[in-house]
Amino acid sequence: MKRILITGALGQIGSELASFLRKRYGNENVIASDIKHVPDEIINQVGVFEHIDCLDAQEICSVINKYKIDTVFHLAAVLSASGEKNPQLAWKVNINGLYNVLEIAREYKCAVFTPSSIAAFGPSTPKDKTPQETVQRPNTIYGLTKVTGELLCDYYYSKYGVDTRGVRFPGIISNVALPGGGTTDYAVEIFYEALKNKKYTCFLNKDTYLDMMYMPDALKAALNLMETDPSRLKHRNAYNVTAESFNPEQLAREIKKYIPDFEMNYDIDPMRQAIADSWPNRLDDSAARKEWGWSPDYNLEAMTKDMIEKLEVKLHVSV
Repeated sequence: MKRILITGALGQIGSELASFLRKRYGNENVIASDIKHVPDEIINQVGVFEHIDCLDAQEICSVINKYKIDTVFHLAAVLSASGEKNPQLAWKVNINGLYNVLEIAREYKCAVFTPSSIAAFGPSTPKDKTPQETVQRPNTIYGLTKVTGELLCDYYYSKYGVDTRGVRFPGIISNVALPGGGTTDYAVEIFYEALKNKKYTCFLNKDTYLDMMYMPDALKAALNLMETDPSRLKHRNAYNVTAESFNPEQLAREIKKYIPDFEMNYDIDPMRQAIADSWPNRLDDSAARKEWGWSPDYNLEAMTKDMIEKLEVKLHVSV
């Protein structure tokens, strides 16, 4: 039975990954951790939780020893838009934190899942059907840390035999956790504003295509990759994965099928627009499909329907 530690477990992905993995491996075998403290009102919902700063190697070691951890899902990171506001912090957390986890994994023989991102690509990368192996020259600090992280994980696998694995996540859409400073955040915010106020002001241009993925598919991708026989894996760090590619106008039209009087406006954020313009429109995820059977369950239509149904209940509204 696996014994799993999740860093950054109070973030957008981590908050859902913990419960997802507990259903698979049992509550006592999945340890959630974060630098943030759990709010008192939800502490009973979180399960086993440890306070960890990923920049403190001793804190990580202590928890690894305490629970006999053999697998780490390292999610602690500063995201794209937040990273541009504080690039020094982004480098410190995203690189030094990963280095600490890899060094400890080397010592304790742990497997490590580290998500990369479409941000690992840049303006010179082919935008459509972006290959698994291609030019990676990002122009954001977040992207720089993701490319460095991919290479560092490759190094720890080839040099020390650490079982490192990862995927390049697109934008993640969730009905549970709010986003935390990313360039694709509009695709979550729009649902809340549509249901509550029937209008939304988008910070990206209406024709900005970006890869997206519904959270259930993101969780499935992480689990399936980590459960795959390692002999099948050629591109360990990190696999292109995608589910859907759309622009804000297409998402707004889909929402209008359920909320006909929904109104979409635009107020472009130059920083986030520049980041989005540097990213691919659509990834080629054929390597993930071939090597470990990746296949998403949700497209734009299915995701929109489920988001609205779930948020109606959550927000106590009806359309």
